[in-house]
Amino acid sequence: MRDYGAGPSRRADARDVRITDVETAVIEGNFDWNLVRIHTDAGVTGLGESYRGGRVTDIMGYMTDFLVGENPLDVERLFRRLVQETSGHGGTTGKVVTAASGIEIALWDLAGKLLDLPTYQLLGGKYRDEVRLYCDCHAGEAYAVDTGYTDYGDEAAYEPTAYAETATQAVELGFDAIKFDLDTPADNDPDPFNGRLSAADVAEKEAIVEAVVEAVGDDAEVAFDCHWDYSLDTAKRLARALEPYGLLWLEDVVPPENVDAQREVARSTSTPLATGENRFRVHEFADLLYDFAVDVVTPDPTTCGGLAESRAIANRAEENYITFSPHNVCSPVGTMACVHLGASVPNFDYLEYHALEVDWWDDLLVRSEPLIQDGRITVPETPGLGVELDEDVAADHAKGEGLWTSRTD
Repeated sequence: MRDYGAGPSRRADARDVRITDVETAVIEGNFDWNLVRIHTDAGVTGLGESYRGGRVTDIMGYMTDFLVGENPLDVERLFRRLVQETSGHGGTTGKVVTAASGIEIALWDLAGKLLDLPTYQLLGGKYRDEVRLYCDCHAGEAYAVDTGYTDYGDEAAYEPTAYAETATQAVELGFDAIKFDLDTPADNDPDPFNGRLSAADVAEKEAIVEAVVEAVGDDAEVAFDCHWDYSLDTAKRLARALEPYGLLWLEDVVPPENVDAQREVARSTSTPLATGENRFRVHEFADLLYDFAVDVVTPDPTTCGGLAESRAIANRAEENYITFSPHNVCSPVGTMACVHLGASVPNFDYLEYHALEVDWWDDLLVRSEPLIQDGRITVPETPGLGVELDEDVAADHAKGEGLWTSRTD
């Protein structure tokens, strides 16, 4: 059996650093944001974030035993150790990889601080000075999620004019790309299970798309998300109906388990298709990319394995001339990790921003100006991720008692 815990023993004194503790926190934003902070005997800490969801911080706490005493500069070896040590617990996929992703990001932050380099430099260098964002919008109160359950709004929220108004507001904020959820309560009528839409349902969605595209004109590109909702015949019919509107992409049109079905939709339409946010590690993207079942790949770095794993996915996408636009529903911490990734990837296009309704989002970091300006984030030149958590603001929005929890306490 390979032993990723058997680390190298020789290191220059200046880089002979050891991990001493791992702390976790959950911040209640529009989602639960899972933060992790890694301490070292050098007095330097690293900050990371894992994708939303219950009990991820418990798994990160469990992983402390495999990290304490290790050198944080061995980022990729340590990620592989976490996967190996938890392989019997389902550690090659799912929430275990998600937990390891946040730790991997915190290790990159630590490595950058210890070496006095921004994280993008450690990932291979910079292709761009700023990263473009697309704004994930909701029409009124059209879509809310609580612990993974979709709570639909009232009928007025799904009028095409409601989408158009929100689209205009997002463009006025400086975003030149926007995305809306295209699934509506009508998707469950008359049958909530089979994923099939009637011709009238497809026409209703086309009216929403038309309203948004007309509202923004040439000022913004427009994408829509279907949340893996539809049967194969409906996905084909919907994608074909939206061909005249020149969408940036149509996302997650069929359930994610069957790549062949995804490829069938791709073969049937000229509408660009995007998917990838619920796949784990580079291996789960191989068929998607090499069978050309997707036009835009959208892994979530805080889910799929962290920054190095995401860059490996981007590299394979680049082999096939497929663009890379990461999924991101994070706090500013995970968002900035994705910014460094976007700076280092040649085929990067847009990064998702999904916190328009969180008016204290910027306050979570110690900053003198907004992080997002004109729909873009400037790539930091400071060491690591270039972020500092405002502990007071984080504590105000922490879930449970106190902010940080440590397994070693």
